Amino acid sequence: MVRLSRRAAIAGGVVALGAGVGAGTVAALRSADHGGTHDAYFRKVQGALAQAGLAQPVLVVDAARLDANIARLRTAVGAAHLPLRVVVKSLPCPTLLDRVAKGLSTNRFMVFNAPMLAAMLALHPGGDYLTGKPLPAPLVAHLYATLGAPALAKVQWLVDTPERIAAYAAIARANGTRMKLSCEIDVGLHRGGFADAAALAEGLKAAQAAGCFDVAGLMGYDAHVAKLGDGDAAWADAQSRYAAAIKALAALVPGDPQRLTLNSAGSYTVMRHTRGTVANEVSVGSAFVKPNDFDIAENKDLAPALFIATPVIKAGRPLDLPGHAYLNGPLAFMDPNTAQAIYIFGGHWLADPVSPPGLQTSDLIGLSSNQQLLTGSWRVHLKPDDSVFLRPHQSEALMLQFGDVVLYQDGRIGDRWPVFPASA
Repeated sequence: MVRLSRRAAIAGGVVALGAGVGAGTVAALRSADHGGTHDAYFRKVQGALAQAGLAQPVLVVDAARLDANIARLRTAVGAAHLPLRVVVKSLPCPTLLDRVAKGLSTNRFMVFNAPMLAAMLALHPGGDYLTGKPLPAPLVAHLYATLGAPALAKVQWLVDTPERIAAYAAIARANGTRMKLSCEIDVGLHRGGFADAAALAEGLKAAQAAGCFDVAGLMGYDAHVAKLGDGDAAWADAQSRYAAAIKALAALVPGDPQRLTLNSAGSYTVMRHTRGTVANEVSVGSAFVKPNDFDIAENKDLAPALFIATPVIKAGRPLDLPGHAYLNGPLAFMDPNTAQAIYIFGGHWLADPVSPPGLQTSDLIGLSSNQQLLTGSWRVHLKPDDSVFLRPHQSEALMLQFGDVVLYQDGRIGDRWPVFPASA
């Protein structure tokens, strides 16, 4: 069903009122033609896909770019003497995780759900695991029932309230084991966790009183720093909050707090942490493949390494709006990037078209998971079975939608890497 939008209203309105609108005004409202053809890089990837006989939507990882990102992050965290914890949900592919972990010489992982934790424990039983969010107590109980306490001995369970500590204590007692707890602290994101040093102290006292926990450390996620206008002020506040939490930890838990896990960062803020931080380890996942949500100044030296490649199903025809054919000409006149209709295999992904340039989704026709309509100018030269490339907004859930990830390396498609089974 066609949905009229501001673009259509402008196009139709300008033409309908043509006699009363000056040429300068019309020219100012018209969009530039952004169309073009694949550059040399995407022509090579398209050729490699064709040679490999891949004619369905696939996720492509560029091996050279991935390895360069690993090297850049290794250099940055190495210079800062910050161990790196790999975020599993952001790279949900065992071979990809192995490549990153080996490149960073780390066995530390952050996990966010039960299926991936179970899978990682099977693949890396000696790994050091921290849950990235507080998991529901019934889910934790199920993990103990199915995997057994010995398999979970190196897991740090994230807790955020005295109530969750009490629920986990019941699980520990039922399994005759001690659990490692890390406390989530609010460093300014306000998504939860212990709100301040006083609240953290109460949580730590509750954990100690339970008699079945080892306090393993803290986790403070600071993604908001990259999204606020005054990032420096937000950063200073986050570091101050974290320092106060470390002080509260030191007052109640014997020994040097630096021997514990003081986790922070993420792909938005890791580079800030490498210039000095109160944390003693950082977590990173998405930055290794750099989806476009992470196009921030701090990550300027990292390269996009993950793309969706999908075949063109139909191309070379003018956009013809069902039931509103009278808008075809005005719309193409006002925005030449709507002149040509191009239908791709699949669609409705969290991704934006990047090659060939000038492609855009249609806010008149809407989105489709079967044959997504993209529009472009007549400077876009595509034919059926050519490839369109899109850049994901994120890597995590999207990477579970395509089957095996394919590796682009040395001008050809090489290995195919299975991903984890789909999970939330």
